[in-house]
Amino acid sequence: MADKSRQGDSEAQFAKRINPAKDELSREQFQFIRRVELAQWKKKTEKLRGRNVATGLAIGAVVLGIYGYTFYSVSQEKVMDEIDQEARVRAPKTGAN
Repeated sequence: MADKSRQGDSEAQFAKRINPAKDELSREQFQFIRRVELAQWKKKTEKLRGRNVATGLAIGAVVLGIYGYTFYSVSQEKVMDEIDQEARVRAPKTGAN
């Protein structure tokens, strides 16, 4: 097992969370923080851009699908009107006219 006497000596140092608005920072520290934040924002925007493009293409495909289906169904209605009109012309005349 590990030597218990050494555990107290080998504590790892963790990054200290700071608040730039409250803590006194040097100009170099502030600039470093800004560079790191900018790098993080660039990384996030690349991911978001890809998602936005995929979402835009999906929405566009749905819109075009609805648009195409609307034209298709309207053209089918015209065919049905023509068939109904032919049926009326060919139908036997009754004395009700």
